[in-house]
Amino acid sequence: MTTEQSGVGGRSDADSRPAPEETEAEKPAATGDTPPNASSRPGGTAASTDAARADAEPGTGRRAGRKRRARKKSPAVTATVAGGGATGDEGSGTTAGDRAETGDDAASRAGATGATDDDAATQASATEDATGDHASGTDGAEDGDRDDKPADPFSAFGPAPEPVLGRVRRATRAVGRFLVHEWTLAAVAALAVAVAMTWPTLRYPRYTLPQDYWDPSLQAWQMAWSGHILRTDPAMLWHSNAFFPENWSFAFSDTLLGYAPAGLIGVGPEHAVLRYNIMFVLAHALAAFGAYALARQLGAGRIGGAVAGAGFAYAPWLLAQAGHLHIISNGGIPLALAMLARGHGWSLRYGYRPRRRHAGWAFAGWLVAAWQLSLGFGIGLPFAYLLAGVVLVAVVLWFVRRRRVKRPFGRRLFLADLLGGLVFAVVGGLLAIPFFKVAELHSNAARTLAEIQLYSPPASGFFTAPAESRVWGELHEGARAVLPWSPEMTLLPGFVLYALAAGGLFFSVWRVRHRLFLLAGVLVTMALGMGTRFLGGRFTYVPLFDYLPGWNGLRTPGRMMLWTTLLLGLLAAGAVTAFCMRVRELAAERVPPWPGPWLRLATLVPLLLVLAEGLNVTPHPVVPQQPAVMRIVDGPMLVLPSSQNLDQPVMLWSTDKFQPMVNGGSGFTPNSQTQIREATVSFPDFASIDYLRRVGVKTVVVLPERLGGTPWEGMLDRPVEGLGVSREQVAGAVVYRL
Repeated sequence: MTTEQSGVGGRSDADSRPAPEETEAEKPAATGDTPPNASSRPGGTAASTDAARADAEPGTGRRAGRKRRARKKSPAVTATVAGGGATGDEGSGTTAGDRAETGDDAASRAGATGATDDDAATQASATEDATGDHASGTDGAEDGDRDDKPADPFSAFGPAPEPVLGRVRRATRAVGRFLVHEWTLAAVAALAVAVAMTWPTLRYPRYTLPQDYWDPSLQAWQMAWSGHILRTDPAMLWHSNAFFPENWSFAFSDTLLGYAPAGLIGVGPEHAVLRYNIMFVLAHALAAFGAYALARQLGAGRIGGAVAGAGFAYAPWLLAQAGHLHIISNGGIPLALAMLARGHGWSLRYGYRPRRRHAGWAFAGWLVAAWQLSLGFGIGLPFAYLLAGVVLVAVVLWFVRRRRVKRPFGRRLFLADLLGGLVFAVVGGLLAIPFFKVAELHSNAARTLAEIQLYSPPASGFFTAPAESRVWGELHEGARAVLPWSPEMTLLPGFVLYALAAGGLFFSVWRVRHRLFLLAGVLVTMALGMGTRFLGGRFTYVPLFDYLPGWNGLRTPGRMMLWTTLLLGLLAAGAVTAFCMRVRELAAERVPPWPGPWLRLATLVPLLLVLAEGLNVTPHPVVPQQPAVMRIVDGPMLVLPSSQNLDQPVMLWSTDKFQPMVNGGSGFTPNSQTQIREATVSFPDFASIDYLRRVGVKTVVVLPERLGGTPWEGMLDRPVEGLGVSREQVAGAVVYRL
């Protein structure tokens, strides 16, 4: 073998000779870093073996250097140096590339033995030290040759080093990743679709209200009152300025207390109307986003999740509830369930995955659930009982599986659930106190089975759309005419949603048992939604009404359709996800494997059809303008004429000064308000004035343009001489000062 051949082959004759026997002290420690037969690797030498041993045991670097210098005197090695085609580093019998490979081997050995990054760096440094020791033992001419050595051509094929980014670039990248994240895009899409689907709510947001200006005026006042009183005197939160002289008047209906932070911004009726319209749109966006998040967490695809979100937020039956913001504000329900499922590592499609548990998500889910409960018990109470049932089932399963599964319930997750559940329970308990107080003070505030019967829808209501539906409104006019109270009995969730959910029973990504569970939930919630119309309610609604605390305060059973719609959406999401998977399989058979425009469009058809059924023709009437007198007169006062509907705009008009007033509209009428209205029909006279003085009313404001057709019509023609009161015209109104 020639000298040149030995250089190319990476092994000289001298290298093939057995290495001198090492003493016991020179043997490397048995750390497992040096693999067996290291010297037999391609391009390896005995000297490279010593270098590897030096890598594994830096303390032996000097001994390895002395041995390499001894071997340097070998004739074959001397011939290699004299050949001029190698540098001084080749005295070890290897090239520079081989030494680099030795360093990589050291790093890979460190990774194979579970060493840390610091250990790997130490071993690489030791490799370089060993190489340096060897180079220092060569002739001086070799040192000069090392500087003139050309760069390794194979380094051009290596990966480029990672650039070191500054703070600005790192922040820019983080913002970019956030902007293109799925949840960011989903939130933006939910907002954009909400604006479009609720249009023209934001066309004139300061002057119009969706559906009508009665209940929306009440709820606009509620948000304004909660923000005002939290700014001024939080202790008086439940004793509002309406329904004077009653206490606990803020609990006469659902309060939307969770929107109190929005109530801190702005003062007066215009700001209250603007606030209401913004929250109305945001409530739709949150409902769609929450249902999307729940479907995705359970295992649905993106389009399937979008179908579930659109079906939940824009179901046709919800168009009849456009005047009830506390019903539209339901997005916290699916969002909280999604967070709780995420925190517990549970998915409908993939089952329980302990490694995906996250205590933070579970605790956040409880907080969102508590916030949802603060928006009202109308839909919050069934949600609270559902969570209680889930907790009960989870506790039972924990006791059953704790011996079979190691740590089926993590300690951190247990603490998160304990604290989160405690927060939810405390919030619910504190919110319930005023309502129980109202039920104690006002016997007529409690609902009766006769009232439940009045609002219980027949089975045909599940296939009847409200008049506000652009697609089905006119077509279902005859069906609505036979319903006793159509606003609460038109419960169509959408024929497209029905069809997709039915298909999901046979073609879905959900397991068969899960489909059956979802179907059972749909049927049970429908039966509850029928109230006393389903077998008289003896086995469904009536037991809940009789035995569950607070359930007798729910007047409209049809609002259980909220849960039916959510479950139908999950069934539909399973079917659409399976359909999209099948489309991808068909696309993979194409050349090139990319879905064509028609295939891509086909996956969006279910979503577009669901949204089409949610299109509305909801009226947006102009809110009656606030009389200037409401910004001048102090209370306690009475505004005439007065009735349930007429008083709700008056509450909105009071959002400038929040002066105490008898007027107010809610889910029930307190006896004191009824008596005041009856006593003032003959106002002004001795009896009515005396009664008002005894109650504490100091001012009566009469709005002449609203007297027509009311019991107070013609009262302005009655004289006031000798009654001890004054009458004057103030900004188009007549003010009586008692």
